[in-house]
Amino acid sequence: MSAQPKEKEQNFYSDVGKDNPSHSSRVDVNDLVARMNESKKQERKSNIILSAAAISAVTVFGIILTL
Repeated sequence: MSAQPKEKEQNFYSDVGKDNPSHSSRVDVNDLVARMNESKKQERKSNIILSAAAISAVTVFGIILTL
């Protein structure tokens, strides 16, 4: 028994071709634009949630200080 892990022989490019549509050789620009827009929406949503949390924390802290 060796202390070194056994290496698996994998060819990550063996699935590329007509049989596997997720690894096609052409890039669909419309798909990339849709992914970018979805990413922007998610980022905008997370920024709004983070901003609301920060404003709420400041407001609660201000209310506590005025008491």
